[in-house]
Amino acid sequence: MIAIVDYGLGNVQAIANIYRRLDLPCQLARQSSDLAVASHIVLPGVGAFDWAMTKLNESGMREALDNAVMIQKRPVLGICVGMQMLARRSDEGSAPGLGWLNAEVKRLDPGPEDAPLQLPHMGWNDVMPRSTDGLFAGFEPSPRFYFLHSYYFSPDDPVDALAESDYGATFTCAVRRGNVHGVQFHPEKSHAWGIQLLKNFANI
Repeated sequence: MIAIVDYGLGNVQAIANIYRRLDLPCQLARQSSDLAVASHIVLPGVGAFDWAMTKLNESGMREALDNAVMIQKRPVLGICVGMQMLARRSDEGSAPGLGWLNAEVKRLDPGPEDAPLQLPHMGWNDVMPRSTDGLFAGFEPSPRFYFLHSYYFSPDDPVDALAESDYGATFTCAVRRGNVHGVQFHPEKSHAWGIQLLKNFANI
């Protein structure tokens, strides 16, 4: 059973619809007991970092999530702000993150004043996986995914970077350490590539 954490933020229904079309069992997790039967956990997120952490902490599921991920080692996939929440902290706010990965979240460099990059980084972009197993099993070179963000995930250990993308400069757009996975892009908005990635996560 794939549990999609529904704490009031994120495209939870779109993710659930994909898993149902794939005929993979899933449910929206709105309380700790919903996580008890989960084999896999998806943590979506949109909006500001501090607001997302506040909503999650107020959901009553924080302790159960920490236990499932850090003690029971169930596979988890953070999406967009859900990925950023895996880190210790973010430049976007002052609230502590989940700290499941040794990382910080930093603001994308807007570039020179005479030719600034448009922020947020919004739209389709190439992704360059460092590995062709796990989340990116069976992908063609340089798959494309849909992004919407102004901050990026910066792991302390470069080995945790699973894939990169480029927007003015190269940044980490997917991470993996053990059972903890994260993607900065939105697989639920990324058509066939996103469907394949969500399917791959279910098979981990």
